[in-house]
Amino acid sequence: MNTKPNIHIVWLKRDLRLHDNEAIYNALASGKRVLLLYVFEQLLINDPHYSQRHWDFIKQSIVDLNTELKPYKSKVLAVNSDIIATLNQLLTQYQIKDVFSHQETGILATFNRDKSFKRFCKNNLINWHENINNGVQRGLKDRESWMNLCDAYFEIEPLPFSPTTQQLLTIEEVEKLEAYLNITNLKTNLDTVFQKGGRSTGLKYLASFFNERYKDYMLNISKPELSRSSCSRISPYIAWGNLSIREVYHQAYHLKATSNHKKALDAFMSRLRWQSHFVQKFEMEHTMENASINKGFHKLKKSVSTIYITAWKTGNTGYPLVDACMRCLNETGYLNFRMRALVVSFFTHNLWQPWQEATTYLSQLFLDFEPGIHFPQLQMQAGETGINMLRIYNPIKNSLEYDPQAIFIKKWVPELKNLETPFAHQPYLMTELEQELYSFKLGIDYPNPIVNIESTRKNASDVLWNMRNDKLVKAESVRILQKHTVRKHTSKT
Repeated sequence: MNTKPNIHIVWLKRDLRLHDNEAIYNALASGKRVLLLYVFEQLLINDPHYSQRHWDFIKQSIVDLNTELKPYKSKVLAVNSDIIATLNQLLTQYQIKDVFSHQETGILATFNRDKSFKRFCKNNLINWHENINNGVQRGLKDRESWMNLCDAYFEIEPLPFSPTTQQLLTIEEVEKLEAYLNITNLKTNLDTVFQKGGRSTGLKYLASFFNERYKDYMLNISKPELSRSSCSRISPYIAWGNLSIREVYHQAYHLKATSNHKKALDAFMSRLRWQSHFVQKFEMEHTMENASINKGFHKLKKSVSTIYITAWKTGNTGYPLVDACMRCLNETGYLNFRMRALVVSFFTHNLWQPWQEATTYLSQLFLDFEPGIHFPQLQMQAGETGINMLRIYNPIKNSLEYDPQAIFIKKWVPELKNLETPFAHQPYLMTELEQELYSFKLGIDYPNPIVNIESTRKNASDVLWNMRNDKLVKAESVRILQKHTVRKHTSKT
């Protein structure tokens, strides 16, 4: 007779929150005792899409969870291992018949890991309950029913966190497990400019946004400097699950009833739903991680230039807005949507580099790296879907329109800070005399443009538009539209 205590496991992944967490809610609803588990998996630590800024954010999130769990006299078990090895070790101490987690829409590495874990659970008579996360549905063949399912998900009130007394494993019980497991050091360097992980910090960003900042949301959404305060800045907290989209959506919906800035809230709420749409697309078309969703573009060949790629990565292309964006992203992990689109457009169109060469570098930089957003957006900006409008962003036009005083440019490209504003936008227009006047030497103090944006724009446009006439591109465009187009409907606004 098995005398080991029977517990449920909640395997935390990209859902680092207690509230509106369906996996935790369902585990607690069973009435059984529950252990909250996070595994720092070597397969992800070694994966090139992730970087230290991500792991620090996750560690800070777990520390924050532990603070929130103190009144319940519990904590998260955080270990360095893999999920199967961890479960095997826990099985020596406990009976485990049920594991709860959310359905993860991740990279190929996590997909393969989940298949292995499913086999492990089957072999060990463990029920693995995968729960809905942010309205994304698994196993759909098209979008015919998705919007109704998504609407139904968003209509539900956010789920509470309400464990019964001593339902969670106590700190002492968790520490006994830690004694024979390879536990994670959760200390991080807090003296950085990156947004700090954790639900409590995410709620502070959300509160300041809804209290005041959202009023300028639409006015400044595309501006590289002003968007840093006028946008919500909650994307990392959504990406790593400190906040659920549903709870944010509900707050926005209730605020709208009394707000004088309803259009700003409508725009914000539509982007929350937009996030679910793109993650759903990746869930249904996971090959997007490595190859264009439109198979007709697989024949598009671009030569890789290490010189171009290095200049782009380091912010030394000779185009100030592009360089300011890349340097800002390197240092802070954040850019607004338009500037993200611009740097990808410049990379894929003007530098004519394969979007695949940008995937891991950008994913490492984006603090809010979300696979379901990352890969569809890269392909859309690269013009390789066959269904989206081809957009080739002009870095000069965008800098003049969205950073007219060159404030953002001069902040992140200090070589240009003493130049008059017109020259900060286009330093390559300076004459020799003007360079002497400003004690500035083009090609020495700041690089000459590495490409001609007009000729490279024309080349990219001609090639990509011509490819749209290809039979396979056309056939794939029809397939993609049939699979991913959402029919018109009425939702809560």
